[in-house]
Amino acid sequence: MKKRKLAALMAAMLGTCMAGTSVCAQEAEAPEGEIYVFIAASLANAMEEIQADFNEMYPDVEIFYNADSSGTLQTQIEEGARCDIFFSAAQKQMNALVEEELADKDSVVDLLENKVVLIKPVGGETAVTGFDNITDAANLALAGESVPVGQYSREIFINMGIMEDVEAMEINEGANVTAVLTSVAEGSNEIGIVYATDAASMPDDVEIIAEAPEDSLKTPVVYPVGLIEDAEASDGDREAAEAFLEYLQTEEVMKVFEAYGFADYTK
Repeated sequence: MKKRKLAALMAAMLGTCMAGTSVCAQEAEAPEGEIYVFIAASLANAMEEIQADFNEMYPDVEIFYNADSSGTLQTQIEEGARCDIFFSAAQKQMNALVEEELADKDSVVDLLENKVVLIKPVGGETAVTGFDNITDAANLALAGESVPVGQYSREIFINMGIMEDVEAMEINEGANVTAVLTSVAEGSNEIGIVYATDAASMPDDVEIIAEAPEDSLKTPVVYPVGLIEDAEASDGDREAAEAFLEYLQTEEVMKVFEAYGFADYTK
């Protein structure tokens, strides 16, 4: 499995060293360089912890995160922003970059899965008990159509046959899932739609009303990650990016993701 590739590689390198070959020193050198990692906003907390763990092993790799909606990140990559790894909250954006030959198809891994949930402020009053009576709310915080969670939300509405009713509501459209979460946490909106992991990150401020009904979402909430063609990267930068991508697939890192509420989609 890909999760074990990094460990296997390091073991092989160690074996070569013990054999005393002349190329050992070069092969066993830890990666060093700088890498630009574009991550869906919902990954931000987990990825900060993962970066700290990675840098304990590889202190000479400098990681620069850019966290935003996957649609915004896709556009930035298409417009030439420097990026080495893209970690999307949906397959749509990654697939588009693969088709445009901006992402390395062979490196892409569908790594994580999330859930879409309806939330309200802790202690807040609402008549809403689930997605089926969402229009009973006075207002709704909803991510924009280019944002994966916004796309998932609209798919739910369409499949439930309530799209027109929702569109008639007072909607506060957020630029990304973090904006939606913040709006509900601050009490600016009665309810909102985010990922389960986002709700779990602010348990003192928001509470989950309900998960999206099982049959309402045909598209799985999958997070793919892969390498992006970076013309400005040095050989060291590319090696560092490859090492970090492999590290993201290890069992150690998966435990971190699971602690933040994500599920392993590779199983």
